Amino acid sequence: MPPEGDAGFARVSVQHTFWDAQPIRLCDRCRLTSAAVPVLETVRQQWEEGNRRFEEAARDSVLRPRLLAQLEVVMDELRKRIGQTFTLDELAAAYAGADNWVREVVEERAAAPGWPRTLALVQDAAFHLYQRGAVDYMP
Repeated sequence: MPPEGDAGFARVSVQHTFWDAQPIRLCDRCRLTSAAVPVLETVRQQWEEGNRRFEEAARDSVLRPRLLAQLEVVMDELRKRIGQTFTLDELAAAYAGADNWVREVVEERAAAPGWPRTLALVQDAAFHLYQRGAVDYMP
């Protein structure tokens, strides 16, 4: 990375990200450094894989209504926590702390027999679907 003061890096700031306790440098033009992009892509791949497993599990006619109910409450909670204007980085930051609140909302509003077994795929599917609303979303 060019030292501070080089063209395009005049106002470099140091910020912490959800995936790394070490600070990374952000520039005006790119909100994420090249080191952060692969991590975000890994998270997005995890969401995609979770969504694929969700769709596969939802083929079961008994499980489908339960999964859809769980997905709906997680998506509803995402709207409350993140809003409608957000970036993929903000969504990924929310994902880093989602295990606890996803468990709580599903347990309170959509618990069904065996719900803890499907929690991870519901969570990943919800984030996968919700990412499409990000201002910087690209398939």
